[in-house]
Amino acid sequence: MHRLLSALGRGFKTYVGWKRLGIVASVLIIGFAITSLFRTLKGVDSAVILTALTEKSPGQIGMAALCVVGAFCTLTFYDFFALRTIGKLHVPYRIAALSSFTSYVIGHNLGATVFTGGAIRFRIYSDYGLSAIDVAKICFISGLTFWLGNLFVLGIGMIWHPAAASAMDLLPDSINQLIGVACLTGIAAYFLWLATGKKRRELGQNGWKVVLPSARLTLLQVLIGVVDLGFCALAMYMLMPAEPYIDFVSLAVVFILATLLGFASHAPGSLGVFDAAMLVALPMFPREDIIATLLIYRVLYFLLPFGIAISILGVRELWLSVVKPWHEKRAGNGHPVTAATPVRQIGRTSSKL
Repeated sequence: MHRLLSALGRGFKTYVGWKRLGIVASVLIIGFAITSLFRTLKGVDSAVILTALTEKSPGQIGMAALCVVGAFCTLTFYDFFALRTIGKLHVPYRIAALSSFTSYVIGHNLGATVFTGGAIRFRIYSDYGLSAIDVAKICFISGLTFWLGNLFVLGIGMIWHPAAASAMDLLPDSINQLIGVACLTGIAAYFLWLATGKKRRELGQNGWKVVLPSARLTLLQVLIGVVDLGFCALAMYMLMPAEPYIDFVSLAVVFILATLLGFASHAPGSLGVFDAAMLVALPMFPREDIIATLLIYRVLYFLLPFGIAISILGVRELWLSVVKPWHEKRAGNGHPVTAATPVRQIGRTSSKL
């Protein structure tokens, strides 16, 4: 049996591999989501969608926008926590906030977050002496924060409201509750493993080794993920139609499952996948109302932050590549030091932005 399993394992690595399996899974998720989306949208009246959009009050949109701001403020602590975990204490919060916000927003909107987000992080953190391995560790710990927060809320939600997930996964309530128990059990086992000692918390070997946070700090890590997710789900909840009524926990379960499917698909902005999952999981609402809600949410959570992130990076690159060298060249050519000195000082500081 051992030889058979070993042979199967070698065959899997040689002929399939995790990378190819991930690509196939992503294609299947996207294909299924697009099919479901087209089927769901068949017969939808665009005029009714426009009416539903106009029925959203400024107060609703404003509260949802504040929740989105809260979510992105919380998101900045993903990188800040990761930097402290790997011992890069010299990188200030403002740089962690810049990197976390821009890498997540641009990476998630373009797709293939691991590569696009990692490239943006490296461009920013390399000015502070961080290597590609350091950036990989930051991406790993930030991803762990995201998954711990999602699994914790999903576990509680599926135990409390198992029926909320049934429309999406088509499983009985008892199975959904078992999935929720498994999520919480897995997190508890992870905490127990962390509590066994620092040596056990080391992952990797040779040049790639990361020491995971202690059990006490992991509580903070879970809290960051939960607050971020809570703000996102609350933004969606604020935009939901008043009738029929849905409680926040039920919506949060649906929202998390749709979000995880979107991430698994690697589709740009989870486009089509997230939307199809929300439409399928909330059949009690008129489709036009849900589409209107999703459109506003996409503008608030995807499009506006994407424009802001692109603008921030563009201004930063313009300063580092054009403006700062020009001022330094002027200062070196004998121009009055009094006029150039403040700019050079700003340049030294901003070169690390």
